Amino acid sequence: MNGVTGRMGTNQHLMRSIVEIIKAGGVKLDDGSTIVPDPVLVGRNGDKLAKLAEMSGVDNWTTDLDSVLSDGRYGVYFDAQTTTRRVAAVKQAIAAGKDIYCEKPTAETLEDAVELYRLAEAAGVRHGVVQDKLWLPGLRKLRQLRDDGFFGRILSVRGEFGYWVSQGAEGQLQRPSWNYRKEDGGGIILDMLCHWRYVLDNIVAPVRAVSCLGATHIARRFDEQRNPYHCTADDAAYATFELDGGIVAQFNSSWCVRVRRDDLVTFQIDGSDGSAVAGLRKCWIQSGSQTPRCVWNPDVEQTLSFYDGWEELPDAQPWDNAFKAQWELFLKHVVAGGPFRWNLLEGAKGVQLAQLGMESWARRAWVDVPGLD
Repeated sequence: MNGVTGRMGTNQHLMRSIVEIIKAGGVKLDDGSTIVPDPVLVGRNGDKLAKLAEMSGVDNWTTDLDSVLSDGRYGVYFDAQTTTRRVAAVKQAIAAGKDIYCEKPTAETLEDAVELYRLAEAAGVRHGVVQDKLWLPGLRKLRQLRDDGFFGRILSVRGEFGYWVSQGAEGQLQRPSWNYRKEDGGGIILDMLCHWRYVLDNIVAPVRAVSCLGATHIARRFDEQRNPYHCTADDAAYATFELDGGIVAQFNSSWCVRVRRDDLVTFQIDGSDGSAVAGLRKCWIQSGSQTPRCVWNPDVEQTLSFYDGWEELPDAQPWDNAFKAQWELFLKHVVAGGPFRWNLLEGAKGVQLAQLGMESWARRAWVDVPGLD
């Protein structure tokens, strides 16, 4: 597990996924056997690794990636490093014959992302990419509504993501400073359009075209040592997507917005027969029969409470951590050959959409999204 000293790697992948799987006794297979992970933590800072090993209860750690890749005890390479370091390390792991699981974006360019997929296929190793939002309870409920035909014909999708990220002068950073430096792999377009690609492709319909406007709203921030720096990466993106079937999707992504909505991210699907709004965990629906007949009159106080006409869907089951759920599927894929379609090609599709979004911004034009195979 390379790069797990970072916030996401520590919290979601190590502590809430792998450590929890170990505590639970492993992942059960259909034949009655059990997969129990035996991780080794890898990174560049020995002090951080030692503290993380103590916190997690994982005994093995090293700053020498080469030694781990040459060790036959470890069959899977996981990468949660910054994007700029990912391609070289994943290539090295593929060459060593390791199965690959990595965070997104898989690369900074489509060319590199596709190359990783082709190298993994040629080497015959199994490979997967983290697409965690597909296992969030809110999005699972949206997918079930789609499968049940609740929406009728889907017309449009709206996504609102973001929150106010501290500029860092007070020393309380919610996100690492490299996120705001393009030269270090930062930028919200590269980060979030990778997410929106797999969300739309898997839950609504495939993306066919994009129009995107990026912005760097805050030009000066402070790093982890409270030193000021100039922001060179976009911190907001306003994108419109055309999907199969004429569906239109609009997504706002921003680290410069104050939240007044149901959750840090919300997804609304409007259909001919009904609509739904989902956050990370909850989902509300409004069928055609529940839809109020609104009348526009700005001169009269609004008497309708628009939130009252929505029904919250109950939880049909207890939901596990989204990252852990995908980890378990990948481990089953590696050991037993179970299905796992969220591979490096799917990761490349996310990079493709981000790259085309940046092209659209530069050209101030709609850009078609060609197929990848």
